[in-house]
Amino acid sequence: MVFVSRAATSSHCIRHDTIFRHSFDGSNATRRPCFAVSPSSWDSANKNWRGRTLIVAASPPTEDAVVAADPLTKKDLVDYLASGCKTKDKWRIGTEHEKFGFEFGSLRPMKYEQIAELLNGIAERFDWDKVMEGDKIIGLKQGKQSISLEPGGQFELSGAPLETLHQTCAEVNSHLYQVKAVAEEMGIGFLGIGFQPKWAIKDIPIMPKGRYDIMRNYMPKVGSLGLDMMFRTCTVQVNLDFSSEADMIRKFRAGLALQPIATALFANSPFTEGKPNGFVSMRSHIWTDTDKDRTGMLPFVFDDSFGFEQYVDYALDVPMYFVYRKKKYIDCTGMTFRDFLAGKLPCLPGELPTLNDWENHLTTIFPEVRLKRYLEMRGADGGPWRRLCALPALWVGLLYDEVSLQNILDMTADWTPEERQMLRNKVPVTGLKTPFRDGLLKHVAEDVLQLARDGLERRGFKETGFLNEVAEVVRTGITPAEKLLELYHGKWGQSVDHVFEELLY
Repeated sequence: MVFVSRAATSSHCIRHDTIFRHSFDGSNATRRPCFAVSPSSWDSANKNWRGRTLIVAASPPTEDAVVAADPLTKKDLVDYLASGCKTKDKWRIGTEHEKFGFEFGSLRPMKYEQIAELLNGIAERFDWDKVMEGDKIIGLKQGKQSISLEPGGQFELSGAPLETLHQTCAEVNSHLYQVKAVAEEMGIGFLGIGFQPKWAIKDIPIMPKGRYDIMRNYMPKVGSLGLDMMFRTCTVQVNLDFSSEADMIRKFRAGLALQPIATALFANSPFTEGKPNGFVSMRSHIWTDTDKDRTGMLPFVFDDSFGFEQYVDYALDVPMYFVYRKKKYIDCTGMTFRDFLAGKLPCLPGELPTLNDWENHLTTIFPEVRLKRYLEMRGADGGPWRRLCALPALWVGLLYDEVSLQNILDMTADWTPEERQMLRNKVPVTGLKTPFRDGLLKHVAEDVLQLARDGLERRGFKETGFLNEVAEVVRTGITPAEKLLELYHGKWGQSVDHVFEELLY
């Protein structure tokens, strides 16, 4: 497969059977398929200079950037995932978190106009590059970090790939300082919680991003809670590397088996429209009725035959949302990438996909653990800043230490698909008090936390302190959501408004 780049970009490429670019950490130890993208980002982006302001396009204009000399094959899609493999010294930690912006006086969600002012203010004061869609600002980039907007204006930081949790937490603190410095002057605050506690969907502004228009129209056709997912949820997740297909499989299985424990430890979304909603993690529950074709616990990952190819087969049959052409999103909902690969996509008859199309498609799949050229742990609610450091600490301790990873795989080896699904369904309601075998999930969490602590200890970077925030949750068995409910029924006098102060960044 040979790709010929038509656009001048800042990627560093070498010629092989395929053109490759340097790996995301800046080294050239791992060669990866070259797209016309900034080498400093997790996500594809095209850069153009306009005057003295750097503008970053919202999505790669594929037809101008990369032309495939030969049609893509399934093997190319498998090789794309496998190109993420890197030696242990190149493993990094990428943390992403979302938060709700609100007006201090009314507690109402930020409008797009306020968000645009905030983004422009951060760009000018702290030297970020602006990301535009048409004439609308929809995000920022700086080095390997990016700020983006979720459908309802949730403000997301996608952090750089970093070596240690100290760097990760420093990055979070720096980001929150910059956001607060501009936002407070505008009378805007940010809330660290997993689900919008006060406002209905009708009260949430819609962001001017083409892909979200397509998703908004499609969601109600495939689940009852998809619009809630889009407009009223916030998460924190960590992206982690693997060294080989075998290492990917081990981490994928450990991540899926333990994802309900992470959901419990970080459960932080007990309110809907001003009242308790019956869940400790409403955000987690919402994913169970968003779109069954693209969510869930992926039982096939535990099959003996699982590997990169099996994930590709799964993704090929997940219905598509869109294809990006001529700076526009084309609605391809309900059609499959398998059809696209065969040139049989009704929305683009006769046209064949590029690897950029594949990369875009992979971002529209939402299981509890997601595979790209790295693994994403997706089970946790958004929360206050200490928890934003604790979530990557938990998974780094478990998955980046071989002894802890093997212990997790041994511990969960005889868990049945039914047990894993039971935990997935019940934890959003009962948290660490969920019955499991002859005890409670709290007892499993105690062992898991110790393995995470041991793993961090062996890394040798003095990172175990970042687990303190979840250690108290494990010790007491009381989730963050249950503490909020206690406040709501006690000193808050059943008014959810106080949560905007309690969980203010």
